[in-house]
This record gives sequence, C-alpha cells and structure tokens, in this order.
Amino acid sequence: MSVVSLTINGRAVHAEVEPRVHLADFIRETPTLTGTHLGCEHGVCGACTVMVDGVPVRSCITYAVTCNGASVTTVEGLDEDEIGKELRAAFTREHALQCGYCTPGMLISAHDVVVRAQTPSEHDIRIAMSGNLCRCTGYVGIIRAIQSVIAARRARGIVAVAGAGRTALGPAGCGHGEALAAGTINSASAATSITVHTGGAEILADWKPQASFEQSFNVNQAIGVVWDFFSDTAAVASCLPGASVSGDTSAGDVSGKMRIKVGPIAAEFHGAARIDRDPVTYSGTINGSGRDQRSSSATRGIIRYRLLPKGQGATTVELNVGYRLTGPLAQFSRSDLIHDIASRIIATFARNVDERLSGGERAVAGTELNAGGLFFLAIADRIKSYVRRLLRR
Repeated sequence: MSVVSLTINGRAVHAEVEPRVHLADFIRETPTLTGTHLGCEHGVCGACTVMVDGVPVRSCITYAVTCNGASVTTVEGLDEDEIGKELRAAFTREHALQCGYCTPGMLISAHDVVVRAQTPSEHDIRIAMSGNLCRCTGYVGIIRAIQSVIAARRARGIVAVAGAGRTALGPAGCGHGEALAAGTINSASAATSITVHTGGAEILADWKPQASFEQSFNVNQAIGVVWDFFSDTAAVASCLPGASVSGDTSAGDVSGKMRIKVGPIAAEFHGAARIDRDPVTYSGTINGSGRDQRSSSATRGIIRYRLLPKGQGATTVELNVGYRLTGPLAQFSRSDLIHDIASRIIATFARNVDERLSGGERAVAGTELNAGGLFFLAIADRIKSYVRRLLRR
C-alpha cells in the first residue's frame, strides 16, 4: 500500500491505495467525483479522459501511484472554467450529446483542442477527437460545437497556446517523485485537505450527499432521559444491528464498524465519525464515513437529529439523513429503495432504544445487518401496494 497525494480540481487529496488502482477508480471512489466515466477500460473509448498536468489522459489505464504529486482536472473541475462554460453551451446549442455517457471525456478532450488549435478545419478536429467514441450523435454536433467555440474565441483575439503549454515529453503526471509509504502524510497539509486515514475512514465537512431523506420516531421516555442516552455513543450503536464503536466513545471523534450483508455480498465498513451535540436545542450531528476493504465499497453519511417533547412523558426524534455510496454496493443505492430500507432500520433502532431505556438489555451489537432481506421486504411491500391500487380501479 502507498499513499498518493494529488491535487484534484484545485483541492489536495491524500489516500492510501494499492499500486494496481487506476486513476479513474481513485477519482471516482476517493473524492467521489463520478463525472469521470468508465467505458471500455482499455484506453480506447475515451469516456474516462481527464487532464493530468494539463494533458488529456486515459485514466482507466493510468495507475494512480504514477501520478503522485500531479494536478488532475476532471469534468467537475470545468464548472467555473471559461472554456468549459463555452463548450457546455455549444454542446447544448448544437445537440452534441444524447445519452451523455461519453460527454465528460468529450469535454475534456475538446477543452484541449480549443486551447492548442488556432484555426483547425473540420478534418483536423475529427482527427484530434478521434480518441473519443460516441455511440449516439454521429459526431456532427460535437464537431460543430468545438468549431464554434474556437471561432468565437479567435474572433475575440484569444490565440491558441502552442502545445497547450506542454514543455516536456513523457507520460503525463510522471516526474513528481515516488508515492509516499503508508502513514507518512504531512500533518500540516492533511489538516486542510481530503484525507483517507489508514483505517479507510475520512471525515469531510463540505461533501455533498448523493441523496437524503427525513424520518422520525417516538420513544416512550422523557426528553432529558433520551438526550442523556444519546450521549452514550456505545449504547446508541448497540441498538443498531451490525454497528459497534471502539476507542474513547466519550470523545467527539469516534471509530467503529458496520457489518452488512446484501445477498452474496458481505461487507464490513470500518470508519470514523465526528459527533457534535447542542444541549440547548436538543440537537446533534453525526458526520462520518467508512470503507469496506474487500469490496472497495465506500460510504459517507451525515445524520442530523433533534429531540422534541411529545407529551405524556414521550419524545419525538426527528432525523435528516444524507448519504453517498460508491463501489459494488452502489447498485443498491436507489434513493427510494434506500429510504424504504432505512425506514425499517430506523424502526428497529427505535424499538431497541425504547427497550434499553425501559430497562431491557437487547443485545444487537455485533449482529449482521441483513440489508438484502430488508431490500426484498421493501420490494414485496411495493408489489402489494401496486396490486392493491390495481384492484381499487
């Protein structure tokens, strides 16, 4: 294992990876920039094209460790880029995309052509873009879009940059030095960047959830009792099947794991979470992430909760949950199904909390969460609901 340090879209990223991990997988699974698409995985179709030190690169056949120290730009990095904005507008205007799968790689390659080609002919652009395949458009709109951007920029007096500013030959990203040995990340730089720790966990303050939902449940205990219980991280984790925590559970940062099973896939997510609580508003936030080393699946989640008095000595717990899931288990991450499954998990959690606070000792810690069983229960309920609607007609 080696620690790779890259600058991706202007942001420092440090992660521990195996030497065989390709740059495309690294980009998609570590900073979760899924705009970079994987197509043929042989360097032929161009869907995975990114810029490494300003040079278009097939990220599916480029090892992440060979790019240590390099600057990488993905399609997300073109959001505020002047040429990127002009290309997006031109692609829309010229109907240069249909399914959109090849479009991220097309935009990266087109950006390079716009920068370095002064007055290319249609044939020149077709040759320059020949490494990016499209199954939908026939390329006519793509070529027209690139031509229009180049023509508009040249008309404004913006000239091409010879060789796009490249000053050296050789594989893009090389020459930056060897990847660091595991555990040698500079602590000063890690404090202001995305850092994947040795255990595979990362805690981010500004990541964007893939999906979110709201849920609430009631506990037959007074709000003060429930609030005190929520301060006991180990006790709370023991009420969630498959979850457990370790280390100093009284601290704001905790480590733990979650074991789940989905059909033939069994995963054990090891991670960390940051816990913040506000006793004035009876609210808190749990922001964490984890990674399953065996399946290379990774998850991030943020749970915001608030306790409200319900009356007659009961408490309502309101939850807002946001999450992101990548890797093989992401195939089960359709937000509507996840919501159904999460509702069942939360119902189980609520029952366990109620029992613990009522003096019971329900031992659920360490048991395996059978997400597959919950998945099929959710599907069965949907089918039943659909049949009932048909019968009412």
